[in-house]
Amino acid sequence: MKLAEKKVLIVGCGKSGIGAAVFLLQEGAHPVLFDESEKLTEEKVREQLSDKKRELGLEGLDTGKAQVILRKLPDAVKEETQLLVLSPGVPADTPFVESFRERGIPVWGEIELAYQKEKGRVIAITGTNGKTTTTTLLGEIMEKHFETSFVMGNIGYPYADIAEKTTEQSVTVGEISSFQLETIESFHPKVSAILNITPDHLNRHHTMENYIAAKNNITKNQTKEDFCVLNHDNEETRKLGGQCPAKVLYFSASEELAEGAFLKGEEIYLAANGETERLMNIHEMKLVGLCNVENVMAAILVSEAMGIPRKEYLETIRDFRAVEHRIEFVKEVNGVVYYNDSKGTNPDAAIQGIRAMSRPTILIGGGYDKGSSYDAWIDAFEGKVKLFVLIGETKEKIAECARKHGFEKIVFAESFEEAFGICADHAKPGDAVLLSPACASWGMFPNYEERGRLFKKLVDQIKERA
Repeated sequence: MKLAEKKVLIVGCGKSGIGAAVFLLQEGAHPVLFDESEKLTEEKVREQLSDKKRELGLEGLDTGKAQVILRKLPDAVKEETQLLVLSPGVPADTPFVESFRERGIPVWGEIELAYQKEKGRVIAITGTNGKTTTTTLLGEIMEKHFETSFVMGNIGYPYADIAEKTTEQSVTVGEISSFQLETIESFHPKVSAILNITPDHLNRHHTMENYIAAKNNITKNQTKEDFCVLNHDNEETRKLGGQCPAKVLYFSASEELAEGAFLKGEEIYLAANGETERLMNIHEMKLVGLCNVENVMAAILVSEAMGIPRKEYLETIRDFRAVEHRIEFVKEVNGVVYYNDSKGTNPDAAIQGIRAMSRPTILIGGGYDKGSSYDAWIDAFEGKVKLFVLIGETKEKIAECARKHGFEKIVFAESFEEAFGICADHAKPGDAVLLSPACASWGMFPNYEERGRLFKKLVDQIKERA
């Protein structure tokens, strides 16, 4: 689609919405930014547009040409709209959005919009958990091998910021969420990966079938010339392999594969073309936990598909450190180790956090209710969690689930600071304190990063005992 002179309605004035507006201005389109938030002002939105223009070095761009409408959208603007662009936080199935579809208006997300200017090869990573770590690791691998590479998407870097800079030789690595995958039409990765699928965001997708379909959209435009990396141990991703249009590459942490990457004991192997090669011992990595072994195996297969020499990508894997907020070692104070796993925003991710602990653990959990079930998370506590400190709107729901499973060592806290204080007071030398909430941060924090940063700040304030 040619974007020049198109009237484009962008719903949502967050990072992706602002990035989309600046992108559209560069294309000669007429963007209209719309947001229903009571907290936003037009002045604040225009300040964000100006900041983005400066960040991208687009001093000659007139961001004043972008229209900003807050709270209520006039019918006349709806009628004039030729393309609707949704921010990831905006559900794609509301009556408001459907009213545009009924009129034949294309509905895109920022990923689909920016892809219109992509000139190189794309690696796209999705899954319920592990996306950020795998994407960041692959970003480093690609940066070391290719002259030009980019990282974008749900990891915090709008695709619209970099799409114009891509070349036929460049490689773009993207972390793509189910929300972003709902609205793709032409987005076509050379290599895709679905790391795992477990229940999450059911308040948004309504059913597991819808959630799985959104994840599977990552392969929608792939062909047999492309590759898709799938988790053989995950029932849902394994099933997707049978219908995938791309060449499938599996990884497994539980069984030897005739083709693919697998874990045997503490060694990672790669089986390809009838030969099996030992690649590395998991203790050579700086990452901890089985979930990170799976992330590494996925990165190995993507690297193989991209033609990266083994010695080169293994060196990067050995040097790679944990992503901030994902089972991140913060500090040891008075014999107690503190781990920030604020990115553990669903039960399956939080289970990986628990499994990575090797000490008696005091756990902070709870937050915004995404409609999750917590039974499997509680079952993972056995022999590890000595005290469970709960916060947020889910605390009663999670406590009821814990008691049903026979876990009674529960304390409620009204604030995050109070929860942390309880943990610090009860922790003994040899213990671990783990923030791994199994819930989103909304309602208490604007995002999981703020929650993790506060946790680290509070750890830094603990005084060493004499």
